[in-house]
Amino acid sequence: MNGTFDMARSLVGDIVQGAAQFAEKVDVAVSPPFVYLNAVSDMIGESSTVALGAQDCSEHSSGAYTGEVSSRMLAEIGCEFVIVGHSERRRYHNESDDEVGRKANAVISENINAIACVGEMLEERQSECTKSVIDRQLRAILDAVDESEMSGLLIAYEPVWAIGTGLTASTDQIQEVHHWIREGLREVSADAADSCRILYGGSVNAENAAKILEQPDVDGCLVGGASLGSEQFLKICSAAV
Repeated sequence: MNGTFDMARSLVGDIVQGAAQFAEKVDVAVSPPFVYLNAVSDMIGESSTVALGAQDCSEHSSGAYTGEVSSRMLAEIGCEFVIVGHSERRRYHNESDDEVGRKANAVISENINAIACVGEMLEERQSECTKSVIDRQLRAILDAVDESEMSGLLIAYEPVWAIGTGLTASTDQIQEVHHWIREGLREVSADAADSCRILYGGSVNAENAAKILEQPDVDGCLVGGASLGSEQFLKICSAAV
């Protein structure tokens, strides 16, 4: 929940222009607040360099759910990605594992890619519960999404304790959890395990992106604060080449 319309227009314009150099090698998407989605969609236009995403959606397709936005609505304005289950949605809006799974299913049913987030709190990391937390969250998502539709699923690992705290996850910690996620996917479908993109989102910036992306089970990044400036964001994109 950052920025103004003028900021969004300037930021996305710079990203669309700068991402052209990565068009053949890196998938780039931006997920602005709902009120800017239409405008950003127009800015992106027919560009093949940047895709449009949303930060959340309802698990329902329509109905008396005032204030909600459905994945069908997002599909109509050109969204190719929707983030579901972000740690802030889980924390501040009390979204359960099952609700996140239902949202992922709703998104994929509209032929949009769902970026489903998983991650542990600091106390869970300290008590060595990380794997059980990740397994529980991942299982709820995989139970909700049909195996035949998993090509539309991306998983984003975001250790909540490494977001805006000054604490950082080591590359070994990142790779370890991403490997657990990959193996969790493999229990459901070998094809899904091989094709599903697993993203890392925990204070990613221009300085650490390259080392994170070197990890064998890291397929990309879910970028937070560093995406609010085009120069740093494009450096992160460059690290993915």
